[in-house]
Amino acid sequence: MGRYNNIPELEPDYDGTGLRVGIAMSRFNIDVCEGLLSAAVAGLVKHGVKQEDILIVTVPGALELPLTLKKMAETGKYDALIALGAVIRGETYHFEVVSNEMASGITRVALDTGLPIANGVLTTNTDHQAMSRVTEKGNDTAMCVIEMVRLLRGL
Repeated sequence: MGRYNNIPELEPDYDGTGLRVGIAMSRFNIDVCEGLLSAAVAGLVKHGVKQEDILIVTVPGALELPLTLKKMAETGKYDALIALGAVIRGETYHFEVVSNEMASGITRVALDTGLPIANGVLTTNTDHQAMSRVTEKGNDTAMCVIEMVRLLRGL
């Protein structure tokens, strides 16, 4: 990466060697969630995280993710966490409530615990939109947590 007027920058580091990652996945919209999970695990392993250093837990829906992530963070067993799920718009206001509260809760857990958490919960208008994003979003979560662990350790 370039330098700005000779000011040093911390370079992104995607080496997952030795990292322990917890994944909390919603079972609601399971086909989408399993696609996200497959891509996230593949991304972690590709970048050096051992499969035995990954733990996957499932929860009923997106609103259960923040509490689960908080409990996982409090164990001290993980260097980073990933939240996976899919909230797909329906005919009621419930979509907005679930999307907003879930995202707020995940952010709050990260800020309160200091543990990097990648929010891989898709919020889309249709099933088709969700399915078309699973591979990229799942992989993005892997890259995000690896980069953030390395960044925070370098600060």
